[in-house]
Amino acid sequence: MDQGSEFEAVFLDPVGQAVQQRWADAAMTVAFEDLPPVSAFPVVPGRRWGPGLWWSATTGRHVAAGSNAMRAQLMVLDRDPDVTGLAGRPVRLLWRNTRGQVRSWVPQLFARRADGTALLADCPSHPEAGGERAVKAAQAVAQACAHIGWTYQRLAPLDEAAAANLKWLAGYRHPRNAGRLGLMPAVLQAFTRPRPLLEGAVAAGDPVEVLPVVFHALWHGHLTACLDTPLHERVLVGPWDGEVPNRTGSAG
Repeated sequence: MDQGSEFEAVFLDPVGQAVQQRWADAAMTVAFEDLPPVSAFPVVPGRRWGPGLWWSATTGRHVAAGSNAMRAQLMVLDRDPDVTGLAGRPVRLLWRNTRGQVRSWVPQLFARRADGTALLADCPSHPEAGGERAVKAAQAVAQACAHIGWTYQRLAPLDEAAAANLKWLAGYRHPRNAGRLGLMPAVLQAFTRPRPLLEGAVAAGDPVEVLPVVFHALWHGHLTACLDTPLHERVLVGPWDGEVPNRTGSAG
């Protein structure tokens, strides 16, 4: 299993029929971001959060999510300006191990980048999740991705504060929170220099009307704030500085 050409891809075509083809060919021709899950997310009895759908501000469509950890990573990728498409479990990879045994793995997330490359990712709730099988699969999938110029990652869980902040801002990601005509420019003008959240909101108008617009701007990167600590009325909010937000949401 030292050649990327030995990998196969299984996915569902637009009418729901399973297709299997050479991985390198599928990666170059298939829009995985437009496909449904190749297999359903498992339902684990007793788990507080089960499979669901995430509405993506990037695509305007729903993405299947199988766990709370995966939903958190969807929030991160949905804010990334370099991501143009998202899908949950759209492809299964097949390969043979050194003993000739067929192995398979379905990465949880697919993210298309603006340059046409893609990220395949899993979203473990803790570093040891999935055990040895997941570790071996990660090595194989990483090799398959590297062969075609893509990347694979086991995304580290977000810390509690960052996850809570992103969840809050995500509630304002929909375009309806951009405000009435002329309000967004006023909000951006109010934060041309970093200032406390509530102070800037008051400067732009009625906070009841303005705060949803500020949160919308923070979600979409038009404004920035440190999201590593809980949001509060005195958190400093400032203009976007041209840098891509990091994985915890602050710029730089």
